[in-house]
Amino acid sequence: MCGIIGYIGKKNSVGYIIDGLKKLEYRGYDSAGVSILQDGKLVTVRAVGKVAELEKATLQVSPRGTLGIGHTRWATHGKPSEENSHPHTDCSGEIVVVHNGIIENYLVLREQLTALGHRFKSETDTEVIAHLIEENLKHVRSGKEEERLLKAVQKTNKEISGAFAYGVIWTHTPDLLIGVKNQSPLVVGIGKDENFLASDVPAFLQHTNKVLFLEEGEIVLLRAGQVTVLDKNGDEKKPKPTKISWDQKTAQKGGYDHFMLKEIYDQPQALEDTLRTARADFGKILGLDTTAMRGLKQVHIIACGTAYHAGLVGKYYIEQFAGIPVSVDLASEYKYRTIPHQTKTLAIAISQSGETADTIGAIKKAKEFGFRTLAICNVLGSTLTRTCDSTFFTHCGPEISVASTKAFTSQITAMYALAITLGLANGNLSKTAFDKLYRELLRLSKSMGETVKMEYTVRHLTRKIYKADRFIFLGRHVNFPIALEGALKLKEVSYRAAEGFAAGEIKHGPISIIEKGTPVFMLMPQDGLFEKMLSACQECRARGAFVVAITTPGGEAQAKSVSDKVFVVPQTSEFLQPILNVVPLQFLAYWIAKRLGCDIDQPRNLAKSVTVE
Repeated sequence: MCGIIGYIGKKNSVGYIIDGLKKLEYRGYDSAGVSILQDGKLVTVRAVGKVAELEKATLQVSPRGTLGIGHTRWATHGKPSEENSHPHTDCSGEIVVVHNGIIENYLVLREQLTALGHRFKSETDTEVIAHLIEENLKHVRSGKEEERLLKAVQKTNKEISGAFAYGVIWTHTPDLLIGVKNQSPLVVGIGKDENFLASDVPAFLQHTNKVLFLEEGEIVLLRAGQVTVLDKNGDEKKPKPTKISWDQKTAQKGGYDHFMLKEIYDQPQALEDTLRTARADFGKILGLDTTAMRGLKQVHIIACGTAYHAGLVGKYYIEQFAGIPVSVDLASEYKYRTIPHQTKTLAIAISQSGETADTIGAIKKAKEFGFRTLAICNVLGSTLTRTCDSTFFTHCGPEISVASTKAFTSQITAMYALAITLGLANGNLSKTAFDKLYRELLRLSKSMGETVKMEYTVRHLTRKIYKADRFIFLGRHVNFPIALEGALKLKEVSYRAAEGFAAGEIKHGPISIIEKGTPVFMLMPQDGLFEKMLSACQECRARGAFVVAITTPGGEAQAKSVSDKVFVVPQTSEFLQPILNVVPLQFLAYWIAKRLGCDIDQPRNLAKSVTVE
């Protein structure tokens, strides 16, 4: 989830772009860069690290020009480095591009362009765009330069696939900045004799609050005093600008009060971006061929906190679909317990940041045993990804709130993709069964889009229960880890006592802590254990609990008969259901914390990445 900013106007663009990048730093922060059109030539400055490093480098060069673009990077292809930082240019150095998203077919395009004589300077997918535009310009010989550039961009858009938004400048068109939107965010800020292109409103909000939110497939042509929008068919349209009333701080959060709430709503897109990785050949990601995957005898999953709960869900997936025995360990325990040494073991470390000290220490121990190691991580270039043999990048963008939401559901999605790939490789799944499971996975993002609409229902309920002293979460089978995660999320942000249990264990002790009015949340989709969960509802209700059932449409009627409140989550397959079921629990934690006046994005005593033991 990178940050784009472009400026075209009458003033020096450098200050606008650096300031815009600072406002977008929350979107990406491994590197940054600017490219300014100065006296007919592009002056590009890039730096690794925070925007402050770029600002220092830019002051030394001191470029000046009324047209420029900038970028904050969240690495997806290629390690964080100056060479991989945006902006990227073509062979001639006359075309420059900044890009947000993933070009899925960039390897094929890169090979084709290399064969045509193009020379690449980075490891990124973005550079392909610049070279494609360069190549396509060769075949558009008639018309004015601005018309030629537009046609080359339109042809390029037909050749690249994936989710992308990008901005492009060509030295031959010094009065034009072009923007393209396809599934990744891109907005236009309309000023007086100046216009802005950005991935998010905060980049230019202090200069103008008149905004055009671009639609899918649209191209925008920006000049100092004019904005032209073309629809996906190339026809001009006249969209009406929106007047933004947010302040700067609210704008960074997309209009939401907290990053946690924004990141809950980010989950449909986060899952989609994770699935773009999953579409790749998983054998290549693992660094194992089919024979090696078939030979795996056991899997160790290592993680901490929320990532540990994702690992617990992953255990069900791998044992179900691949038939391989799985152990799941807290990283802090794995480091110090005796690990039976067995060859053909895959150790999987799960971490959003890739900098969790316990997880890094545990995976180093696994490597010492000679185990194959895989990281499931969100941060390219992190210590964990450099330590492991291979990495599945979740690509869900920076997660700012300490309490993890979108990273968690993306991690589970990655585990599901891994499990069915292993199952296909070792013969536990037929190709027909694999295809069915994969199709269900590809529909998950759409279902998540429906699930996040539950906020109002959950918010309304929290008025009744937010003052309770204790909360209980129950689930069975693949939903048991979701009960643990629901309890953890509530503890993290609201500081309330909360516990998660396997529902079958409630009568073996935990039922003693239930008293009149205790909120008990039942994760009970209509599956093979639905009847068991109905019984658990009755047991808890008989002790005076305030029972909230989280079920699917088919279970709603029966759940109402044994509970005080029912949340209905969209139906998906049994093993994907937990990814949707956690959403109302995320909203629950958020709204209880908000009603209690807690610091939601920065809870007391917690850090986003625990980099010490």
